[in-house]
Amino acid sequence: MKRYKFVIFLFTLIFSGANCFAQEIILSPLFGDGMVIQRDKPVSVFGEAPANEKITVLFRDQHKQAVSDEKGKWKIELDSEVYGGPNNLTVKTKNETLEIKDVYVGEVWICSGQSNMEMPLLGNWAHVNNAEEEVANADLPNLHLFMVDRNTSFQPETEIESKGWKTCTPESCKEFSAVAYFFGRDLLENLNMPIGLIQSAWGGTVAEAWTSASTLKSIADFREKVLQIEKNPASKEELQLKYKKDLAAFIQETGEADKGINGKDTIFASVDLNDADWMPMNLPGMVESTKIGSVDGSIWFRKTISISDENANKEMTLHIAAPDDADETWFNGIKVGESTEWDVPRQYKLASNLVKPGKNVIAIRLSDYRGAGGFMGEASHFALTSEDGFRMELAKNWKCKVGYNLKDIKTIPIEINDPNQPTVLFNAMINPLIPYSFRGVIWYQGESNAGRAKQYEELFPAMINDWRSKWGGEDFPFIFVQLASYLKRNTEPVNDSWAELREAQRLTLKLPNTGMAVAVDIGDAKNIHPGNKQDVGKRLALWARNKVYGGNIPYCGPTYKAMLAKNSSLVVEFDHCYKGLTVSDNREVTGFAIAGKDGVYHWAKAKIDKNTIILNSDQVAEPVSVRYAWSSNPDCNLINSAKLPAGPFEAKL
Repeated sequence: MKRYKFVIFLFTLIFSGANCFAQEIILSPLFGDGMVIQRDKPVSVFGEAPANEKITVLFRDQHKQAVSDEKGKWKIELDSEVYGGPNNLTVKTKNETLEIKDVYVGEVWICSGQSNMEMPLLGNWAHVNNAEEEVANADLPNLHLFMVDRNTSFQPETEIESKGWKTCTPESCKEFSAVAYFFGRDLLENLNMPIGLIQSAWGGTVAEAWTSASTLKSIADFREKVLQIEKNPASKEELQLKYKKDLAAFIQETGEADKGINGKDTIFASVDLNDADWMPMNLPGMVESTKIGSVDGSIWFRKTISISDENANKEMTLHIAAPDDADETWFNGIKVGESTEWDVPRQYKLASNLVKPGKNVIAIRLSDYRGAGGFMGEASHFALTSEDGFRMELAKNWKCKVGYNLKDIKTIPIEINDPNQPTVLFNAMINPLIPYSFRGVIWYQGESNAGRAKQYEELFPAMINDWRSKWGGEDFPFIFVQLASYLKRNTEPVNDSWAELREAQRLTLKLPNTGMAVAVDIGDAKNIHPGNKQDVGKRLALWARNKVYGGNIPYCGPTYKAMLAKNSSLVVEFDHCYKGLTVSDNREVTGFAIAGKDGVYHWAKAKIDKNTIILNSDQVAEPVSVRYAWSSNPDCNLINSAKLPAGPFEAKL
């Protein structure tokens, strides 16, 4: 851990030599030059010192004292202060005096989640709209940035790794969360006071990793896994040995459980396999959107192609869209490549003797360990090519079948540095922030939990309540981003794992003091990390400005209120219409589907009538349920007079 250690050495020379006496005060990196203290709230200052040592904290006109416990831990609570600064914060023992300079009082927010929160303003993988211009204009001395370094732990930690507070400049903001930056910039422009942002995020992570053990043990789906983690040995060396042992058992067990593998034979990769009973599927796409449904484990994909005599016996390249999570790939029964890299397209070289005239078979064993599983990208990412210009498109007419289900595997290895294990990010990246005072949380996460929406419906609000209880039970503001649009657009109404996850997010609004920023209109079909982070940050800030800071401004799009049946139509009423409902383009209202008692959804004709939408379909005589924007990448255009979009929802009479 990078810690600020302040040590005063007192040297006393005596005839026998030099004796050295040392005392030290240890503070979290949260307490450093340029820090922001939350205004209008009591503020905890905490750290370590020698046992039973009297600690004095001075700030503005306050003079507070406490005594460290037998382990050297101490905490002093300062009275609430009005915004302003800079001031100095002084921490003293009888032998030391520590001065923290340029301390501001203002608004502090924690910014957490996975990659769409972690995505920086400018960097190797970042592609924020107008990034260079945004960075060039980011000279904001009243905006202060703090980034928690990535870390995992199986036990709750009290220390964090960080490079400390930085004043926002074009240089310091580059690696900081774009969503958090745009949120903070909006608050700064409208509140005109110091803003502190604490980023604690890690791409590709699941919500259970950000939740404490005590809460997860109350959720049936996670109880056994948490108990297993708690039985792990304490030392990292022992953990690594246990992981290697469990991994060997896991590989053996999954190999035995996989229907596509028989010892050393990969049956499902065989050229002569009869795959007539396999399920057809076009790629790219997620398995959860097919009849297979939500499954973690292995899913096999096969495709038979025909190569002409002219193009046979050539060296070729097999192109595969980005797997979620990992792949092993065969061509005519010979393994040609494998990778565990997530969200990276594959290119596997084929030797000329592998490419036969006539029938050729491609087989892919996809390993999906959590969340949605399948292939991401475009249809053009599936192809067979050669250097002489030959190209065969491969996206259509695949067949798929489950190899094994992870639920049937007894031994699941727990890797010591895996950020997706339950509790590990809460322990290492959230718990050490407690009890630092702040105003609220902004959160962007959920992609990695897609495919487990029903579980998320219980987990996500439990996580929010968990954080609130750990900070003393206050229902602090918790604003989250509903998943943005992504993947191929469906032409017919379908059930969809991302739509279900969005609904689980919407239902979380039942918790007090929670808000949601809709992003279904500003996603990217081809990229899970959309470049428009400006509107995401702004929409989060609109909610905060209205609900937290009392601004009389529109803060969200139309939200579902009620529904009734009228003859063969459904009349859906909305809240937050302001001056009325309208559309974002020049078309009729799109995105609504209705169903009768059979549960089969059909596109609906939609008509705006003040704050209601009237829906009907020639294919549904007695509609009883409605869905709006119900797909990974919906075609939807309903907004209010403030030009804020309606979010996806499902409702039944």
